[in-house]
Amino acid sequence: MGWTIPTPHEIRVILAHAKPRWRPLLVTLAFTGLRSSEVRGLRWADVDLKKNELHVHRRADCYREIGKPKSHAGERTVPLPASVASILREWKVQSAHKRPEDFVFPTKDGKGLYHNYIIDWALKPAQEAAGVLVEATTKDGTPLLDKKGTPKLRAKYTGLHALRHFYASWCLNRKEDGGLGLQPMNVKERMGHSSITMTADLYGHLFPRGDDSEELEEAAAALLT
Repeated sequence: MGWTIPTPHEIRVILAHAKPRWRPLLVTLAFTGLRSSEVRGLRWADVDLKKNELHVHRRADCYREIGKPKSHAGERTVPLPASVASILREWKVQSAHKRPEDFVFPTKDGKGLYHNYIIDWALKPAQEAAGVLVEATTKDGTPLLDKKGTPKLRAKYTGLHALRHFYASWCLNRKEDGGLGLQPMNVKERMGHSSITMTADLYGHLFPRGDDSEELEEAAAALLT
C-alpha cells in the first residue's frame, strides 16, 4: 500500500512518551480515526462527554479556514472509548479555552492549529522520545550519516495519517488479536469514507479471512458427485 501501519506496541509507547500538551490530541487521533483537518476543526460543542462520542461537522484547511467536510459521509458520529473520554475531560478542565465554540485543540491564543505544527511538535518528538525510529535516508534511499559515519535516525512515522491507519486496523482486527472485530461497513462509517469501495481499496488486506477450506471442499463435492 506504500505505507506502514503502527503496531499496538508502537502506539502505546508513542502515547506514553507524548508531552502532556500533545497527548490528548494524539490519543484522540489514534482512537477516533479523525483526519488531521477534522481534529483541527473540532470544537467543544462537537464533543459529547456524557454519551462518550464526538460529532464531525467541520474541517480546517491548510490555511486554518473552517468549512464543511469534503463529502456527506464525512459528517458522522464517532464513539469514544471511556478512557479517551476521560482524557478529554481532564484536558478540558486544564484548558483555557473550553467554551462550546472554542477549538478542542487550539494554539495558546485559542486559534486553530496548522497541520505541520502538530507533526513537528507532537508526533515526531513523541516517537523520538519513545525510540520509534528508522534510519534516515535521502530521496534515492542513500543512508544519511553523521560526522562519525553512524547512520542518522528519524521518526518512523512522518504523517498524522499513520494514526488514522492504526485506527482502521484496530477496528478491523479480530478481538482475539486485540482489535474490535467490526464489519467493513461499520469501519467505512467511522472513517467517513464516501463508499465501501474506498474502505476496501485502502484496508481490504486487513479484512478478516477465515479458513474456509473444509466448507469449500464440501460445496465442491456436492456439485461434482
